[in-house]
Amino acid sequence: MTKRQVILSGSVFEEQIGYARAVVDGDWVHVSGTTGFDYAEMTISEDVVEQAEQCLRNIGAALAEARCGFKDVVRVRYLLPAREDFEPCWPVLRRVFGDVRPAATMMVCGLADPRMKIEIEVYARRAAAGEGDA
Repeated sequence: MTKRQVILSGSVFEEQIGYARAVVDGDWVHVSGTTGFDYAEMTISEDVVEQAEQCLRNIGAALAEARCGFKDVVRVRYLLPAREDFEPCWPVLRRVFGDVRPAATMMVCGLADPRMKIEIEVYARRAAAGEGDA
């Protein structure tokens, strides 16, 4: 039987809503939609690019706790309330995912808090022992 591991970031939203930042299920790592909040301070920048950078720091921490990294990401979803905010984030996203090339989708939708300008969700597959760093 596959062991399930829950990863918490300390976000108050996890407790209030009842979810985990990430769930590890065998080789698969499912990272919840992650916003640009600095969870230690519970602050969020007004700038969408800074929020994207913080999203990626938050996701990177969850992936590291799951014993994998951005190189293992196979799927990414970008959720934004304002379509025009996506393109300014491209350089940040390309820096992280440009060599990885995960399947990706961008959706325009409302987010839980009006201060949130981007939310990023990823799925990763941890490399099995003996597999390359691809």
